Amino acid sequence: MYTHLQLRDSQRQPVTLSTLARMKEEGRKIASLTCYDASFAVLLDAADIDVVLVGDSLGMVIQGRDTTVPVTMDHMVYHCSIVSRGLHRPFLIGDLPFMSYPSKERALENSVRLMQEGGAQMVKLESGAGQLEIVEFLAGHDIAVCAHLGLRPQSVHKTGGFRVQGRQEEGAARMITEAKRLESAGADIVLLECIPAELGKAICAELAVPVIGIGAGPDTDGQILVLYDILDITTGRKPRFVRNFMAGAGDTLEAIKRYVEAVRSGAYPAPEHCF
Repeated sequence: MYTHLQLRDSQRQPVTLSTLARMKEEGRKIASLTCYDASFAVLLDAADIDVVLVGDSLGMVIQGRDTTVPVTMDHMVYHCSIVSRGLHRPFLIGDLPFMSYPSKERALENSVRLMQEGGAQMVKLESGAGQLEIVEFLAGHDIAVCAHLGLRPQSVHKTGGFRVQGRQEEGAARMITEAKRLESAGADIVLLECIPAELGKAICAELAVPVIGIGAGPDTDGQILVLYDILDITTGRKPRFVRNFMAGAGDTLEAIKRYVEAVRSGAYPAPEHCF
């Protein structure tokens, strides 16, 4: 009972939004990874990961799908719930999957499920100008929101596949504007995926909230990768921004710790991981 008070003087206090905001202010990098089950969650906790995302990427990584589109709310709630049981320190974000937020009311209903049933502390939704009202509505109900810009995997059938976004001047300017508007609407974190490094730097400089990148260059406030990618479990061709941290590591925990250290020191991402 009152665990938050009992842990107040602990050396491993749980990460909160205030922690992440302070890290941005102090220039300390935020180390994040995806996770889909309790066993790996325990390892991520032991490695002092700051943020854990239960991503709808589980559709491809766990379910063997070609895209994230088939992932359902039930899938997300289930995986969030089992990941949450393995965590103590990291801040837990859960993805709202494809078509789970077509309206403000549905977005609220499904966000509540991720938090009450899944144990998530924040919800993430693939964003743009069309989601401003939804972000504002959720924020107005005291739900922490992570907005996702750049490559949006739920939209690959519309955008023509998995490709770098924001290469052209017009698209880059639009993304900067959308990021600022999403922050104003109440987004607490902005995640940028697969964009040029200079655009990632520009957006990060414009926002007061933490910016976490995946293939968005070295100048965002933090980095996130798919856990199975850094452990070299994923087969086939991998994205340019992926680095294998199992190479030279004695075990899985050491590989995850190497990732955390590389993010915090700025060694990752290197130029070869950037667009």
